[in-house]
Amino acid sequence: MNLWEVFVGFILGLVEGLTEFAPVSSTGHMIIVDDFLFHSKEMFPPSVANTFKVVVQLGSILAVVVLMWDRFMNLLGLKKLPGQTPSGPRLNLLQVFVGLVPAGILGVLFNKKIDEYLFSTQTVIIGLVLGAILMLAADWFRPRRPKTETADQITYVQAFFVGLFQCLALWPGFSRSGSTISGGVLFGMSHRAAADFTFIMAVPIMTGASFLSLLKSWDSITADTIPFFVAGFISAFIFALLSIRFFLKLINRIKLAPFAIYRLVLAAVIYFVFL
Repeated sequence: MNLWEVFVGFILGLVEGLTEFAPVSSTGHMIIVDDFLFHSKEMFPPSVANTFKVVVQLGSILAVVVLMWDRFMNLLGLKKLPGQTPSGPRLNLLQVFVGLVPAGILGVLFNKKIDEYLFSTQTVIIGLVLGAILMLAADWFRPRRPKTETADQITYVQAFFVGLFQCLALWPGFSRSGSTISGGVLFGMSHRAAADFTFIMAVPIMTGASFLSLLKSWDSITADTIPFFVAGFISAFIFALLSIRFFLKLINRIKLAPFAIYRLVLAAVIYFVFL
């Protein structure tokens, strides 16, 4: 077992866990950190390095399942949440499915092209800037009084449009949570409701994306690469547990603009200092 490879996996997992659910693009941050510090594509075949950046997100997804266990049991009809009534609104699996369809179809169709052409620092800079513009627009043009305060009040139309915005996140650097929260806010959802729906959708779509990426690169993954993946998974899980609750408390207070400004500053620093 190569300890340096384990260390690289741990640090990239840390970056993933801390940034997955903030609207700043976890994949973009991993690509930037890797390109400037570690160069994992020189340690492993490029297909393995790119697969790691997708599969490591399973650690963060497991953290979501742990922290939102009651909500997932409620979706399956196995548990009632406080405040819910038999005749009141309740988020259901069909609404989640409606939100998943657009990005799911495009992800399957263009997965190979994304891996081949979009996993670079230059494309991440573009995603950071365009995603920041979208987030600033969402905060500026959002309804002053959200029609949908909680995830249980989300409509099928809102779920579909959030799903369309999720397609933007197929471009590394755009940020899945940034895209979907922005879309939800523009279509009348509160920041917290949009964030909750984003986290729920993350579980099936990122699980599917991870297994698709693993299947595609299966022949390149050997016993020597397993510690790299395991270190990243464990690290992402631990640091996502720490960051998710903090982000959910923060998002309704500060909205999206501070994250957008951070993205613009980061893109400028990377461009002028490193490129």
